[in-house]
Parts: sequence; C-alpha cells; structure tokens
Amino acid sequence: MIGPLIRKEFLQIRRNAFLPRLIVLFPIIIMCVMPWVMQMEVKNIVVDVVDIDHTVASQRLIQRIAASNYFIFGGQRATYAEALKDIEKGKADIILEICDGRYLIAANAVNGTKGSLGSSYLSQIVAGSDEASYLEEKSWEGSVATLLLYNKHQNYKLFMIPALLAIVMMLMTGFMPTLNIVGEKEAGTIEQINVTPVAKWAFILAKLIPYWLIALFVISVCLLLAWLVYGITPAGHVGLIYLLAMLLAMFFSSLGLIISNYSDTMQQAILVMWFFVVCLLLLSGLFTPTRSMPDWAYATTYVNPMHYFIDGVRTVFIRGGGVVAVAHQLLALAAIGLVTGCWAVMSYRKNS
Repeated sequence: MIGPLIRKEFLQIRRNAFLPRLIVLFPIIIMCVMPWVMQMEVKNIVVDVVDIDHTVASQRLIQRIAASNYFIFGGQRATYAEALKDIEKGKADIILEICDGRYLIAANAVNGTKGSLGSSYLSQIVAGSDEASYLEEKSWEGSVATLLLYNKHQNYKLFMIPALLAIVMMLMTGFMPTLNIVGEKEAGTIEQINVTPVAKWAFILAKLIPYWLIALFVISVCLLLAWLVYGITPAGHVGLIYLLAMLLAMFFSSLGLIISNYSDTMQQAILVMWFFVVCLLLLSGLFTPTRSMPDWAYATTYVNPMHYFIDGVRTVFIRGGGVVAVAHQLLALAAIGLVTGCWAVMSYRKNS
C-alpha cells in the first residue's frame, strides 16, 4: 500500500517545474558560495595613526601595521580629533595614538566583533609580539608553544562546511514537507486520500520517505563538492555523517508535516516553519558558542536537534570521532525524531 503512495509523491515532485531544479541547484550554490563568505575572521580593519613622537620605534610600528594582512593603513593624522572624524564618517575603524612612548587604542564599537578583535590584534602588535604568529596561530616566540590537534591549518572552511550541511538539510527537508499536505488541501486532492482506507501511519510514512531519499542525495552532493572544490574530506567515517543527516532529516520532515497538518494555507505553514527554523538555527551554536548564552537560552539546546547535529557532524568531520564520540548526539536525534514522527502521524486528521 505504501509503494503506490511513494510513487505518487515522486510523480508530484517530478511534474513540478521548480522543485527538481531546487533540489539540484540549492546544495550546489550553498556549498560553492557560502564557505567563502561565512567567515568569522576579522580582516581589512582600517587603522588611523596619530604619531606625536615621530621616533624610529613609532615608524617601525606603523610599518608593521601596514604590512599586516589583517589591517589597512588609513594614513597618519595630525591630531586625535582629526582621526576621530574618520571614525565618525566610517573611513576608519581604529585609532592608534602614540604620545610620549605611550599608546592609546580607540576602536569603533558599533560593530562589536570587529572593534574588539581589531583592538586585540593591534594590542599584540604594540606589545611587541610576533603579529603573524599570533594571527595565524602557527607558533609563538618565547616559552609558549601551540600544538593544534585538529584543523591544523586553521582553515575556516573546514569549520563552516559541516554547519552548511545542517543549513541545507534543514531547508530542504523542512520546508518541502511543510508545503506538501497543505498544498494538497488547497488543491483539493487530499479529499481523495481521506476517503480511502489508507492508514494514517502509511500515509505519513509515504510522505516522509521521499524526503529522506532527497536528504541522501543532497548530503552526497554536499560532500562531493566539499572534496572537489575545497579538497576537504571528513576525518571520520562518512557513514556517521549520513546517519546524523538522516536522523536530522527525520526530525525536520516530521516537523514540516506536523505544521502542514495544523495549517490551512501555504502562507500560514511557511510563516510557522520559518519561526521554528530561525529559533532552532540561532540557538544551535552554529554562529556563537552555546556556553556564552544565558542559562535559560542554553537550556533550549537540550531539545534542539540542530545543536546535536552540528556538534556531532563537526566531531566526525574535523576531529575524526567514531560512534562512541557521537553516541550522545545520535541517541538525542533519534529520540527527538521519533517523538516528532509519532506526532506527525497522530496530528493528521482524515476528516480535515
């Protein structure tokens, strides 16, 4: 009984002029474009220098700033007030004032991340540390040595690609099922299913299986592009990445069907799904460490499948962790996915 229903779902997807193109092009665009722009590194910081001393040491310091890959030397200004005008006009990010052998660093904190990290970088140069080794984290001069166990070349793409896998899986296996049942409600075809003896669990399972297969295709495309375009391959077993992805797909496809069951129009379903997607994404630890959140916000990570997936896939992808290392994430994703799957079956009403 499930076979014909699954075939019906694939026929609906194939006959849609937009969905097949979306399934193919979306992961390609995300993997080929986003790793280049989704970086937390702060570069191109414009520095204005107010050199009152005009000594050899101050000139050497200015040369080191100008030679840095992280700073853009904005030029020397005669007074602090003149440099501050550049800050107010957006032409500079940091002011370095050198007076009587003392240094004043003033940063534009409108962009807090750029201001704090930029002033920290500049402080290291002023303090006389090896700027290149500090920023690139390759080695330290002196008694301190740094040993990088994972991501030794500090390649930010290696850190972000597992997160992009989560975003692709969330959007592809979340929004498409959300529009499925509610789309049939608007078209009127759902009534033909409701008068048949098809069990609710069979109907919902037939809705979920196509999107699980689409998830396998999407994750394969993403891993292939990561290897072909960036030369990045998982340090751990690729099978664990597929397992984590399928458990995440089970949750989001079930969540999409739950929202679709309770929605009457596509607009309502999209807005509700978008609400959950934004909350799950921002509270997952994708962009900021979860331990930096307030206690009440950190408590939400215990029921956030995106948090478990990102943590688990980064463990496998970067650290090369095995089943034991991600057992907690696998169990949590399986439990959350099972609950939402059962909810999707129970929330479907054949008399709707």
